[in-house]
Amino acid sequence: MITITKASIQSWDRFYRTNFINSLSGFKSVCLIGTVSKEGIPNLAVFSNIVHLGADPAMIGFINRPKAAAPDTIRNIEDTCLYTMNHIHPGIIEQAHQTSAKYDAAVNEFEVVGLNELWRDGCTAPFVQESRIQYLLSLAEIIAIPSNGTFLVTGYIESVYLSEDLREGDGFLPLEKYSSVTSLGIDAYYQTEKIHRLPYAKP
Repeated sequence: MITITKASIQSWDRFYRTNFINSLSGFKSVCLIGTVSKEGIPNLAVFSNIVHLGADPAMIGFINRPKAAAPDTIRNIEDTCLYTMNHIHPGIIEQAHQTSAKYDAAVNEFEVVGLNELWRDGCTAPFVQESRIQYLLSLAEIIAIPSNGTFLVTGYIESVYLSEDLREGDGFLPLEKYSSVTSLGIDAYYQTEKIHRLPYAKP
């Protein structure tokens, strides 16, 4: 067993440390978050720190980096209170990853990376037309994390859109059948395969 101490981690080159720690937490959900500014400019950004918060009410959260590093998505959510999450499949990985570039707030990332906006009636936030699983969220809370300057953004699920209905009988959504990808670190993407579903555990 190799031992790596906190002191060793702190001594590493910044990018080596970033890659190691980002990989250490394991495979993560990854989505494209679609927003629009109060000036009407669509924004699209890839996020890989998304977490289920609860099913009743149905809530999803994600971590936004410090505002100086990643200001557009969180500002748009603060201004409009609506945003979309869009699953990524192998056919759009390169376009999705390109949204991590630091474009100016006046740039429409959909257009720059070659993805299409999908606008639904009564919804002011854009979806990714190419995504096979999409959902709309309304802002619940933005919770500051003072220790590192990040923010936990929580939202209520308002509606879900599936390219086809592949739900199992008990409501389970087999994401591998939609070819939804997962991520590791900050720049690696993986496809998944279900190993097994186990029965509800009881003492």
